[in-house]
Amino acid sequence: MSEGFSHGRQTKPADPGEPTGAKRWMGSLGQAGRYLGQSLRLMVGMPDYDTYLNHMERTHPDKEPMSYEAFFRERLEARYGGGAGKCC
Repeated sequence: MSEGFSHGRQTKPADPGEPTGAKRWMGSLGQAGRYLGQSLRLMVGMPDYDTYLNHMERTHPDKEPMSYEAFFRERLEARYGGGAGKCC
């Protein structure tokens, strides 16, 4: 066998800007974690604040978005009725 024989497989040169191996895997794991967190928040009735900010930027660019605290409070009130006339 001669040196450099690749058994018929051709390999392309690595792109220095493209993540490889562990970096690509960790990026995928991080994205899966974000999706899981978003899914869990939606399951308990808490929409994702980042999704809200993206929505406001896309559809209501002239309006100031709520702070995280105001968003959280508004979502709780919408889900549980704000306690007006309700028994817990």
